[in-house]
Amino acid sequence: MQRPRLDKEFESRRLRVFVFRLRPGQDLRQAIEGFVKRRNIRAGFMITAVGSLRQANIRLADQTEVTSFAGKFEIVSLVGTLGQDGVHLHLSIADSTGKTVGGHLVAGCLVYTTAEIVIGDAQGLSFSREPDEQTGYQELRIRRRRR
Repeated sequence: MQRPRLDKEFESRRLRVFVFRLRPGQDLRQAIEGFVKRRNIRAGFMITAVGSLRQANIRLADQTEVTSFAGKFEIVSLVGTLGQDGVHLHLSIADSTGKTVGGHLVAGCLVYTTAEIVIGDAQGLSFSREPDEQTGYQELRIRRRRR
């Protein structure tokens, strides 16, 4: 069996873990971005998140425009990578019937009752977003961080 081709492989043997709670009315993306900046998280990733929203703004797959959803939603998934020059987050939400929708998390997702956020930071590594000639998007670049 042939191994899949990777750009590079990196390992961190140390991990910082951050946990915080957002309150009603806070903007989910803005709060996460602000926390990442304040805590100087360099190679962050979402470990888990649970909570609810009263407004959701998501950029759906292969779309340029943001789609807004009004109502009350459960956060069923929040995943992504976090760095000082940007975050890449995907959100899945479910409505009261269980219908689930997901895509890129954008500003304007407002907490309904709570959002419990757990973030990891891989020490010794650094994430950045840089243009990729093949995709045409800002893609993840991983580097070893000097002390």
